[in-house]
Amino acid sequence: MGMVENIFPVFKGMLEREVKENRLKQRGVVVWLTGLSGSGKTSIAIAVEQELSGLGFLTQILDGDNIRAGLNSNLGFTAEDRLENIRRIAETAKLFAHCGVITICCFVSPEVNMREKAKQIIGEGDFYEVFVNTSMETCEQRDVKGLYKKAREGKIEHFTGVNAPFEAPLNPFLELKTEGYSVMECASILVNAMMDRIKLK
Repeated sequence: MGMVENIFPVFKGMLEREVKENRLKQRGVVVWLTGLSGSGKTSIAIAVEQELSGLGFLTQILDGDNIRAGLNSNLGFTAEDRLENIRRIAETAKLFAHCGVITICCFVSPEVNMREKAKQIIGEGDFYEVFVNTSMETCEQRDVKGLYKKAREGKIEHFTGVNAPFEAPLNPFLELKTEGYSVMECASILVNAMMDRIKLK
């Protein structure tokens, strides 16, 4: 008999999502930034958060390295662990969104099925996929964390873009082609695209 059979989720009496959103004067959503390592996901997310905060919105960033250092520190990089990583992140993001928080997720999430799983958990109406489209060459030139170099040297297996594929989104809510644009310009494009979806009318 599995543990799950003895779990009984309780929702009765809890404040409704609408009450929390009205309190915050905003709508909870999940903005899911996907792209290669070094594409600018986290930098854009931070700039978006700063811009939204200046406008009076409450946000939360969920970043790949931060999550793996804490919540998912027990997971590796096997196919199963990577999918479980995304599942846990999506469940966490869903909780934030249901509290009315604008949740910005920064994860390579290289496979379409991973992002579809996240959308399924979070709910299609709350999930906004943003493709941070930066060329492999630019990402590798930046190599802020030295990961591409290690992957080229064979020190990192299954590294997206080098020895593992990245499946670009087929129909993202927004595609940010970062080359030729500053981080702040990319952030403003994203904020403007989201404004009608996060602002309560």
